[in-house]
Amino acid sequence: MAAVAVESGGAGEQRQVVASHSTAGGNADKDRNRKKMVFIFDRRLGDSSEKCLDLSNWSTYAEFKSAVCQAFDINAEKKFVITTTNRKEIKNQNFDKSVKDGTTLYILYSVDQILPSATKERIDFLPHYDTLVKSGMYEYYASEGQTPLPFAFAELIDNSLSATASSKGIRNIQVRLLFDESQGKPAVAVIDNGRGMTSKQLNNWAVYRLSKFTRTDDDIESDHSGYVRPPVVPRSLNSDISYFGVGGKQAVFFIGQSTRMITKPADSQDVHELILSKDDFEKKEKNKEAIYSGFIRNRKPTDSMHITSEDERFLHGLIMEEKDKESFTAVVITGVQQAHVQYLKSYFHLWTRQLAHIYHYYIHGPKGNDMDATREVGSFNNIDIEISMFEKGKVPKIVNLREIKDDMQTLFINTAADSFEFKAHVEGEGVVEGIIRYHPFLYDKETYPEDVSCPFNVLEDDEEDCYSVDKGARGKRPIFECFWNGRLIPYTTVEDFEFCAPPKKRGLVALECFNRISGVLFTNDKFQVSTNKLTFMDLELKLKDKNTLFTRVVNGQEQRMKIDREFAMWLKECHEKYDKQIKFSCYKGTITRSDLPSKRMQSPWAVYAGIEWDGKTFKAGHLVKTIKTLPIIYGSIVRFLLYGDHEGDVFSTGGEVQIVVEPQALYDEVKTIPISKLDRTVAVAMIKKYIEDEMARLPDKLSVTWPEGDELIANDSRPAGIPIGALRIEILNKKGEAMQKLPGTSHGGSKKLLVELKVIWHSSTGDKEIVSHISQHGGKWPYWFKKMENINKLGVYTLKLQVVLNESNADTYAGRPLPSRIFKFTVTEGKPDKFTVGLLDPPFRIAVPFNIPLDLQDEFGHSTQPSSVIKPILEASGLELRYETFVAKGTSFIIKGVTARGPVNNCQGKNFSLKVILPGLKEDSQMLKIRLLPGPPRELRIKPDSNKVIIENGTAFPFQAEVLDEAGNVTAQPKLVVHCKFLGAPNLPVYTVDCSNTGTGIITGPVIHVLNIKKDQTLKARFEISSCKDVSAVEKVIKLLPSTQVAKLLIFSMDGQKATPIKHQDEINWIAGDIIHHLIFRMYDEGDRQIVVTFSLAEKIKVNWTPRINREHLIQGLLPDVKVPCSIKDVRYCQVSYQDDHVSLESAFTVKPQPDEPKLLKCSLKGLSTVQMGEELQGEIHSILTDRHGNQIQTLTSSCVNLLGIAGEGLDKSNLKVTWQENGRNMVVRGIKFMPGTTGHKELCFAWRDFVDYVRIHLTAGPPTQITILEWGNTEEPLSVVNGKTLDKSLVVQLCDAWENPSPEPLIKVVLIKESGLKLSPAPLQQKTDENGRASFGLFQIFATRGEYTLQVKAVINKSTLDGPVIRLNVVPDPNKPISLYVDYDKNASFVAGGFLTDFVVSVISEDGIAMKNIKPADLTLRIWRGQRPSSNATVLNCNKGRESDKEGCFYFRDKILPERTGVHSIQFAYSQDKTMLYSEQITLNVVPGEPVKLMPEEHPATPTVSNVRSVAHRTLVKNLCLKIMDEYNNAAGEDICGKLVVTIKSTTEDDSEIPQFQGKISHLEFELNQGSSVVSNLVLTENSPGRDSTEYMLVFEPTISTLGKRNPLPPYILCFMFYNDFKKQQQMATLTKEKDQLSQSIVAYRSLFDTTNQLIGEMKCQAHEATAKETHLRNELRKQKINTAEITTPQGIDAAVKQMKIDRDRIFKLPRRTCSLPNYTRSSADILGKIAHLAMIENDEVAKVISWHMASDMDCVVTLTTDAARRIFDESQGRQQVLPLDSIYRKNLPDCNRPLPHMRNGKCHFKPEGNPIFARDLLIFSENVEQCRIVFGMLLGDTIILDNLNAANQYRKEVVKITHCPTLLSRDGDRIRSNGKFGGLQNKAPPMDKLRGMVFGAPLPKAYHTLNSQIDFIQQYRSALIKLNNVKQELDLQLKYLGSPEMTLKHKELTEQENQLKQIEKQLGMTPTGVTSACSPKTVALDLSDGQTPSKRMRRESAKKTYSAEEWVSIPLRKSQQPPSGSGLDTNGSTLTRKRKA
Repeated sequence: MAAVAVESGGAGEQRQVVASHSTAGGNADKDRNRKKMVFIFDRRLGDSSEKCLDLSNWSTYAEFKSAVCQAFDINAEKKFVITTTNRKEIKNQNFDKSVKDGTTLYILYSVDQILPSATKERIDFLPHYDTLVKSGMYEYYASEGQTPLPFAFAELIDNSLSATASSKGIRNIQVRLLFDESQGKPAVAVIDNGRGMTSKQLNNWAVYRLSKFTRTDDDIESDHSGYVRPPVVPRSLNSDISYFGVGGKQAVFFIGQSTRMITKPADSQDVHELILSKDDFEKKEKNKEAIYSGFIRNRKPTDSMHITSEDERFLHGLIMEEKDKESFTAVVITGVQQAHVQYLKSYFHLWTRQLAHIYHYYIHGPKGNDMDATREVGSFNNIDIEISMFEKGKVPKIVNLREIKDDMQTLFINTAADSFEFKAHVEGEGVVEGIIRYHPFLYDKETYPEDVSCPFNVLEDDEEDCYSVDKGARGKRPIFECFWNGRLIPYTTVEDFEFCAPPKKRGLVALECFNRISGVLFTNDKFQVSTNKLTFMDLELKLKDKNTLFTRVVNGQEQRMKIDREFAMWLKECHEKYDKQIKFSCYKGTITRSDLPSKRMQSPWAVYAGIEWDGKTFKAGHLVKTIKTLPIIYGSIVRFLLYGDHEGDVFSTGGEVQIVVEPQALYDEVKTIPISKLDRTVAVAMIKKYIEDEMARLPDKLSVTWPEGDELIANDSRPAGIPIGALRIEILNKKGEAMQKLPGTSHGGSKKLLVELKVIWHSSTGDKEIVSHISQHGGKWPYWFKKMENINKLGVYTLKLQVVLNESNADTYAGRPLPSRIFKFTVTEGKPDKFTVGLLDPPFRIAVPFNIPLDLQDEFGHSTQPSSVIKPILEASGLELRYETFVAKGTSFIIKGVTARGPVNNCQGKNFSLKVILPGLKEDSQMLKIRLLPGPPRELRIKPDSNKVIIENGTAFPFQAEVLDEAGNVTAQPKLVVHCKFLGAPNLPVYTVDCSNTGTGIITGPVIHVLNIKKDQTLKARFEISSCKDVSAVEKVIKLLPSTQVAKLLIFSMDGQKATPIKHQDEINWIAGDIIHHLIFRMYDEGDRQIVVTFSLAEKIKVNWTPRINREHLIQGLLPDVKVPCSIKDVRYCQVSYQDDHVSLESAFTVKPQPDEPKLLKCSLKGLSTVQMGEELQGEIHSILTDRHGNQIQTLTSSCVNLLGIAGEGLDKSNLKVTWQENGRNMVVRGIKFMPGTTGHKELCFAWRDFVDYVRIHLTAGPPTQITILEWGNTEEPLSVVNGKTLDKSLVVQLCDAWENPSPEPLIKVVLIKESGLKLSPAPLQQKTDENGRASFGLFQIFATRGEYTLQVKAVINKSTLDGPVIRLNVVPDPNKPISLYVDYDKNASFVAGGFLTDFVVSVISEDGIAMKNIKPADLTLRIWRGQRPSSNATVLNCNKGRESDKEGCFYFRDKILPERTGVHSIQFAYSQDKTMLYSEQITLNVVPGEPVKLMPEEHPATPTVSNVRSVAHRTLVKNLCLKIMDEYNNAAGEDICGKLVVTIKSTTEDDSEIPQFQGKISHLEFELNQGSSVVSNLVLTENSPGRDSTEYMLVFEPTISTLGKRNPLPPYILCFMFYNDFKKQQQMATLTKEKDQLSQSIVAYRSLFDTTNQLIGEMKCQAHEATAKETHLRNELRKQKINTAEITTPQGIDAAVKQMKIDRDRIFKLPRRTCSLPNYTRSSADILGKIAHLAMIENDEVAKVISWHMASDMDCVVTLTTDAARRIFDESQGRQQVLPLDSIYRKNLPDCNRPLPHMRNGKCHFKPEGNPIFARDLLIFSENVEQCRIVFGMLLGDTIILDNLNAANQYRKEVVKITHCPTLLSRDGDRIRSNGKFGGLQNKAPPMDKLRGMVFGAPLPKAYHTLNSQIDFIQQYRSALIKLNNVKQELDLQLKYLGSPEMTLKHKELTEQENQLKQIEKQLGMTPTGVTSACSPKTVALDLSDGQTPSKRMRRESAKKTYSAEEWVSIPLRKSQQPPSGSGLDTNGSTLTRKRKA
């Protein structure tokens, strides 16, 4: 420590301490001579200040402790400890090592005591000497074109990965971007749950360049002390990536200006904090203080009292998260550069994607993020790196790097089709694992992923004379990215290696394939990287060193081979297998090609109409040419063929094309060739020229002439009726030669040609064929057609001449049209002959011109034009007609401007007949009818006719108006409005009348009123029609006389005899509530003359202050009295009005009330009316005095407050104040407060003298002091929950005050604390209360073992914790979750080899310990293997079908065959369903041998050959032979058998009397038989023994058992031998005998092989037959299910269909349907069925409603199987839950389920019911426990019947009671008729569904759901059957192929040769030839197929292997040699080896 530092003590005291090392000042040498100090904090009770003690004064711990006691005044007898900040107790043993200069120590009661307050620990962190040693490295962030900020974050994440490396659980690393301005300035926090750091380790972190390898000094505690290199793991993912002591410091100061390190080690109670700040460094430098010194704050967790800066408010929340954390480290960076903040916000996705790339293999494991592979659970899946960004007013952005799917490594892995793994070994210990991935060309594009952030993708501008080489998919990017210890080194890449670089010459694959590879290199830590981990120092140099060894890795094993050749072959395979470069389009279907010789290749072939290849498109019909074919083919494409089951557009590397050989006329042939044979360079013109040259000999054109004239010219126009002349035709080829037949070719033959003539009329309705002839070749002219005269219809015609074939009339030959000639012509109209009148345009009016259209026609009726000038004539009776002109327009003619004049009757018009004459035509006249209307207006006539009219002022006058046309007819037209305007005075009215309909009308309007008229006045009236300017206006003079009507109204107030006028709008002040009397009025006319009020005038006078008026008083001029308003605010407006037809008069005044005497007290609340308990009311209460009408008295003074009294329930008057408010003239009451009590509305009483008023205050709850849980009832009782299930109710908590009143306190943080053994899903998050003081945690899924657990809710209010009630959860096991297998069997049973297993009974046990019943037998299997260690080759057996007597829930394995070999075997049962896999405990069986059946040697000896010579060796029959008693499977079976073995010699023939004798001339020998075994040794013939030369004898070994008992006698073992008298002959025969034995063994082996092979083929054929039958059966079932089997012919098609069906099924399942919201009772045991509401479902809504209502009282009842279970529920609910045990129901009274409805008696219907009656119980659907549910609902519902409506129910009951008792009837409309007949009333009417509060039976799943389930099940069965059928057929084909193979043929040949050799040898030996039979095979297995079971393939293979194993060949004697003499009574040993099944 180097400078003077001022430290604040715990309570604010400051002390000056001196550091020992200086880096800023020049007094370093002086500082070294200063005293050594230690700093001590006494933290036993509080936060006493720090004290410094001189360490140099003491040398022992005792002295030091004594000094401490003295300094802190501690009694030496008191118990305390002195510890370091790392909580290591200072003792005598470690005093010298632990207590040094500058050490900070604690005085505590115990080592693990919590610090009551924080402390500061002095540290120094001088840079290590490595700063100078490694200063030559380049700067940390050399960006290389990339933003380095993500790499800075990577440095911090590296530290966290290292810190969490030893964590067992989830390794959680969080990077939080705290950009919420409301919580402080921008900051970055990196938090992990690693091991944390002690204060010394935190000090080490601060020292620059102190790497893990240099932390070895004794004075430096290191978390890497004694560094041990981690073990080798895949991809070097060892988390050992925090190395150099540099990156963390560089990173934090690159990101920001300051960092705060917060850490807590796992074994410490303290949290350590260290702050490094740029500002602090600068300040120390400026003050010449020690720069690299500072303090570590040691504090207790969650203590944030030292955070006082507003810029770091977010730290309070961060520190609060420390609670319950065992260990952690948080790096908090502040002062973040603004540019960094902007980058992090704007490019959030980009830089998080980069981080996901850097740590890809740490996050996803060694294999990476393969999204198609199954996620493996392992040590690499426990790293969670979460990035979160918080901004003000925005939803936080949170991303887990595991969830990022578009980082480059993920893209590389998931777009790769194959990979090539290798290893590179460099000198030393450096190992590089490499993987190369191939990204194929697919779908017309490369699949190599793009990387927009990669610098290699940036295209640079090339110079004009340069060009860039296109590197294909990868572009300019190198192949390999490099990872160091599993972490990406971003700035180092490797371009390629020699073995994977593109070759200079063309190799096996195209060059573009080398650009479709990407790669990754994984290195260990033996390669140097830069300190910032951005680049490798020497990787590429080492890898490309000549001594580097590359090996390929296959299945995890290294293989030494030529890496370049292996890579080339792999790349070639990838190109051929995965690249799809020909696109097949326009899919047409799938066919079978019978033209192919191989049946396997005949189907399927997909047909396409086009391909795209090498940028060129080929389609059906295109002309093509082939290459590399003999001959070269020219033709057109028919279709393209691609082998395989394809649909839609696909890509492939090849296929075939069908071509029609052109020209088809000469080559009627279709060729099929590979697509690669198509010539892509040939021009289409060249192909066409070749075809044209070949086609030159065929007919080409027609020659047409017209010998008799009337030639038809193409496109000619001909008048109708003109004929077409005769035609002469010749057929010419391209050479101009005439021909009548086709040229003679090998294909077409010589066919005659005909010419067909057709004339087609192209009418508007379609083409019509009007002439059709065929001409043969004639004698005079080649082809001839006669003249045609019947063409007279107008239009376009086509005359077509077509060459056709003689026999078929075909107009094409060989796909090509024959020559034709087409003449198009038009037929036009002829001369005019008549005319017709067209449509006229009505209406027709007088003098209004109109047109008459005419149509001239020729003789065929065609419209035509005139041939000369025509003048029409018009005639009509009673009319004068004229026209302007006659206009011709095409074929139409118009008489224009026709006008008519004459009288008509009225506006409706008159009918006239009009005749039109056209002189000169054959038919020259036409008549037509028209209706003529009046013409347009021309005159206005006004009546009266006089020009002067007299009118009184104020009256109106009517006028008569008429509108006339030119002829004087009254006319009308739209908008015909007559206006009358009065002139001579202002504001005169305007009269109007509408004459649009009739042409006449009365014109009048409002009265004419001129103001202030005193004498006569003259006016003028002007009449006009504004819409008709042609009609002249009419004027008349008006004389206006003065009016005698009322003109003025005045009001007076009488005071005695004096009348005071009240002016209009006057204001009168009067006492409130009083009455104004004596009001009168007067009226005057225009001459100011008073008008006498008559009764009629009085009727027209109105007043507004009263509805009732005395008419008599009005006649006298008196007005009604006025009632003054009671409120001074209510000003009364009084109005007197007069109104008649002429005038409207009024006169008004205002009455303003004044207050009366005081009568009332009124109090009002100003402000909030709510007050919190214990708080003062924020508002004020204002009190005023009013009169009897409520008007405030304004005459009060301030002294009135003394008379105001206040009282109320619970009112606290301690702070009550009453003041006077002058401006409002009122009394103000403040300080209202209530004593603690109940909340609600409180009445306050206010009294002033005798006046009283009340104010209501709403008293709310006080501050929250406790927490309650809503809707959970009594939380003291434990709540039963099924393990793995969700709680029935949401956990909602309520804050309450001290008096248990709900406290509506919002935004209070609430957390849920749970026991460690309890797991909640989802994990409970911190919640905040809403505006009602409530917080909801939602529903939880509970996971725990059986037992009782607790939950507790806690709230944090003002930094204090509020504990809520403890919830006890009784977790019970899930009865539907399997956890184990229970196996029951006869444990005393014996297991005999080859016998049958005892019956095994297996049960699947659920969590509640009860056997599950809903288990499929197919899910249970039995595995058996030899030995005790689990084997992968175990035999798997299935469960047997159940029997009626089987116990429910038990599954039986019966009659399973035991292995044939004795010894220890193991059995294990397995249960698999979905992803659940359960295994039983391993059962060990000791397989014992069966009954002894034979005597056999351990090793079969060779056939002895002996003689009777002197030599003992040549007389020895058996030198050493061990015989054992065995069962039928050759297992030793005589361990309990003892006795003797008698050996005798017998002849093979009965008549042989010379029998050889044993040594000693005895005929038999005896040997001891002990434990079923006997050793025969030195069996020798006597010298010169009798016996015939060259004769075969038998050695008979016959066992004699002393205690045979019930056992069958054992047959003897027979060994044949050859006896010779001659020694030489014996030697020769011995050689032949040995050769015979070898041949016999070989023959037996061959025969066994052939027998087994034939048996295996037979079994396979049986299996194939069974599989075919099953597949056919299931396919028929699918058809019955209406499933299209054509779409599911392959497993892939089946999978697609099943996937779609599951999607449809899930969609149906998620559809909304009716559910019961009543919570079900937790099924803690199998004896609980549940609540009645959940036991049944009803499909129909109306039925569900009425039955649910009918059973409303029973819906909540819990049904149990036993009374004990019911009693248990009763006790648990304290009697509140109703229960129904099934064992207490009297079954005899239950209704019969088969009973008919009441109207059916004895099978007869007594009446025809209405309303569709049905028993209610028959409408219930039970999903489980069907029988029990029928009992329950049968008892509750009885015979209740459902009908449609009440009328039907009444009628039904009326008829039923005539014959029997009628049960309760319910209607679907909701009505009920009880069994006693009552109905009606609310109690017998079901409410609406929503009123049932969810207590309603749920609706079942739709039938479509169950149909889909059934179909899915059938399809999956069909899939298994189809796969099995294919596999069996494939195996059968392979076996048949093997049977006919050259190898088997050779073996048959060898067997024949060996049999012949054996016969020859037997002849030479003088033996009887051995019969050719397969029965001699000792291992022939007869498989038991009596149950129809087919042996497994593995069993058959093992049987085959056993048959001819080499070890067993030499141990089997020939059957012939075992034959005893006939009549001997002995059976042969092992003569019958066939397996027999025991009964």
